[in-house]
Amino acid sequence: MSEPNPCLTCGACCGYFRVSFYWGECASAGGLVPDELTTQISPTMVAMCGTDTKPARCTSLLGEIGKQVSCSIYAQRSSTCREFEAAWHEGVPNEACNRARATHGLPPLFPADASGLISSSTAAEPVLLATLAEPVALIPLVQEPDPFEPPQQP
Repeated sequence: MSEPNPCLTCGACCGYFRVSFYWGECASAGGLVPDELTTQISPTMVAMCGTDTKPARCTSLLGEIGKQVSCSIYAQRSSTCREFEAAWHEGVPNEACNRARATHGLPPLFPADASGLISSSTAAEPVLLATLAEPVALIPLVQEPDPFEPPQQP
């Protein structure tokens, strides 16, 4: 029997990051993300509703963070959500994942915790999942800093 996916009992990324992405991913532009679940944040960018404020919580996240969660639009989620990976997925650390977990009082993930992970970008069937913003949460943090955190000093 395989280990359970730690994302199914987490959801911290959906309740911490702004899940922002290019407006062309919205259904009205030919994408998948339902327009009514997004809010415009710039002329070319939108964010998942609920993630553009602090405290953030994506309105598509169902369940209780740290207990059991799922995404109500898993099959229609943004690229930000699809690309955000849990810490140690495929042996790669993700400090953004562990930072989000820490803000919700959850312990960091370690390599041994990753055995139950599936690739969020290649899952064929909707499954219980903790996004995007990634991004997303689900967020491309290296490309766009968190607007709610003070700038880092050089």
